[in-house]
Amino acid sequence: MQTRFRGISAVNMDSKGRIAIPVKYRNYLLQERGACLVVTIDTNDKCLLLYPLPEWEEIEKQIESLPSFDQQARRIQRLLIGYATEVDMDKNGRILLSPMLRDYADLDKQLVLVGQGKRFELWSKKIWDETTKELHNRSSDEVPESMKWLSL
Repeated sequence: MQTRFRGISAVNMDSKGRIAIPVKYRNYLLQERGACLVVTIDTNDKCLLLYPLPEWEEIEKQIESLPSFDQQARRIQRLLIGYATEVDMDKNGRILLSPMLRDYADLDKQLVLVGQGKRFELWSKKIWDETTKELHNRSSDEVPESMKWLSL
């Protein structure tokens, strides 16, 4: 049984703003997590974050508990919770993305769905290609100190 989302999938968005969740994830989501996903924005990159509802509810509690007098905390609360939208998969495994979410991430027909453990990132293929090109061109000297212990 799959419990983590891994890998990159090319997906297409139709003219109504629907995308089909790949079959390799769809069955797990329907059987183990329910057909409901929560879609919100990434506050640093022009992509969307997709969480199964149970995972999102845990994160939402943490976000809500941030101090309301801290300006950065309020920014995160407003953006992540404010944009959070519940979407249900239809019988064909498709979800409908609102125009506001599509506009935020500059989504068009060709998209990339990237597994990130407990969530997915959804990118415009064009922005994904630009971002990964930039990441590949960065020097390994730019690895943060907090990650230097990681051995691959």
